[in-house]
Amino acid sequence: MPEIDTIIHQPVRLKIMASLMTIEPGEQVDFVYLRKILNLTDGNLGAHLAKLENAGYVKIEKTFISRKPRTFINVTGKGRDAFDEHTTALKKIIGGSKK
Repeated sequence: MPEIDTIIHQPVRLKIMASLMTIEPGEQVDFVYLRKILNLTDGNLGAHLAKLENAGYVKIEKTFISRKPRTFINVTGKGRDAFDEHTTALKKIIGGSKK
């Protein structure tokens, strides 16, 4: 039976992962874009991304474009699997409550 993932289950991290799951595997999103669509502060988003990165769920790439620092994020295969298992567990809980 799928298990709730305590790392993903936190509401902000769940939103981050759900947003990242909408992009194709191997594609990246810009930190600023993610911050804007989730309406988070730099510090809040950065802290949650660090937690997801430490778990191996996201990959963070820092680079410079025209001498400006840019940060890009994508979800890893491990992150996709963890998110799928987490959402499956949630669906089982929700489905089970209707009986």
